Amino acid sequence: MTATTTTPVGSAPIPALRRPSARLRAWSTRAPLLPALIFMIAVTQLPFVATLVISFFDWNALYPDARRFTGFDNYHQVLTDADLRHSVGTTVLLTAAVVIASLVLGLALALLLDRRFRGRGVVRTLLIAPFLVVPVAAALLWKHVLYNPEYGLLNGLLHYVGGPQPDWISNTPLLAVEASLVWQWTPFMMLILLAGLQSRDPEQIEAARVDGASDWQVFRHLTLPHLRRYLELGALLGSIYIVQNFDAVFTITSGGLGTANLPYTVYQSFYQAHENGLASAAGVLVVIGSLVIATLALRVVSSLFREEVSRA
Repeated sequence: MTATTTTPVGSAPIPALRRPSARLRAWSTRAPLLPALIFMIAVTQLPFVATLVISFFDWNALYPDARRFTGFDNYHQVLTDADLRHSVGTTVLLTAAVVIASLVLGLALALLLDRRFRGRGVVRTLLIAPFLVVPVAAALLWKHVLYNPEYGLLNGLLHYVGGPQPDWISNTPLLAVEASLVWQWTPFMMLILLAGLQSRDPEQIEAARVDGASDWQVFRHLTLPHLRRYLELGALLGSIYIVQNFDAVFTITSGGLGTANLPYTVYQSFYQAHENGLASAAGVLVVIGSLVIATLALRVVSSLFREEVSRA
């Protein structure tokens, strides 16, 4: 014989009474985040929407009353103008060269710091220091302390050994910008790859050495495959920042001698030519490119987290 319970007529079910409290708890959890969300939207999204709107207008700051809606003409001009296409090519070349060189040097330094030796903490701190320097200060350091043809350290060393005295910025302008960026971004790559090296399974490495594997074989078949995700992460994050770099180009060469990248071209269009619409269109394209790279970076980070969770 089973007992049955009856619900009084006109009374609501218990689950229905609990729904408002669950929603209230959910909103109370999210409420502290609302000020930060509103601030982020006001600081980042509203200016981007304004830039997007301006990019569809032929708008010269010197003639504000003559602005008119032109649709995608500004984007067509950005993609077809010879100077702008050259700046896009320079941006791609600059980003690729800096990222690849920084990854190679960062990997070498990470392999060095992964070994135990006396003074490793001091060496690590000194190697990280370039990444902590303000970008404009780093560019000024390279321009005046190293590259100056009269009193720079590079020509001073060449003079000491009886070598030539080149004007580094005039002779190799793009390489001069790339060298300063590589010096500043190599520590960033080193830290990412060092974290990857220290997450290796030591028992696997020890087993390979017991089986007679050489250092090169361990690096090629165990270390390098393990670092693949970290290399991808470093390349993507470095590309996001370097593709938007403005300080080194502006400080070292002022965009001359074929070193004007897309951010510097946006600066020229906006502040020198006063073409607000054209500059906005170029800026939107930079943002879209950065978002594509950032999306790939987030996928790599997510895969890294999944791998770490699966190992745990």
